[in-house]
Amino acid sequence: MIFVSDNAKNQIDEVKIKNKLDESYFVRVSVTSGGCSGLSYNMDFDNESQPEDQVFEDNGVKIVTDLKSFLYLFDSTLEFSGGLDGNGFQFTNPNASRTCGCGESFAV
Repeated sequence: MIFVSDNAKNQIDEVKIKNKLDESYFVRVSVTSGGCSGLSYNMDFDNESQPEDQVFEDNGVKIVTDLKSFLYLFDSTLEFSGGLDGNGFQFTNPNASRTCGCGESFAV
């Protein structure tokens, strides 16, 4: 499962409204090689499913990821922090053994 905090849900809803995205759009998250700790998170809106997609819904938000990325994201929570010190969207990932200082990448 991938979880979505209340703050992340509210921000996702705002972005969807601002960009006029209808209900067919969902949040696609993935993990790729890169970043100072070795792996990086990617997040975008999508409306096309792939055959190997893993689909979750939490807090009224549909989250889709590929199987390989799900192995890294299992039991993670998508968070959002705004304001002057906020980092925007970020993951609280219990599978990460270390993260970089900016929170953009991680290692397992």
